[in-house]
Amino acid sequence: MKKYKCSVCGYVYDPEVGDPNQEIPPGTPFEKLPNNWTCPICGAAKNDFVLED
Repeated sequence: MKKYKCSVCGYVYDPEVGDPNQEIPPGTPFEKLPNNWTCPICGAAKNDFVLED
C-alpha cells in the first residue's frame, strides 16, 4: 500500500498501521481516510499530504 507524507511535519501515514489515535484501523488506505482526518502530529489537513517516493 502507498504511504503518504505530511508536507508540514514529515509524519508518514502507513496504511499497514492505520492511526489508532483517531480510530483508523490497520489496513486503511490513505484514500479511504475521512476528508476531515488530520495529521496526528501537527494537525495538518489531509490535502497537505503527498505520496512518498
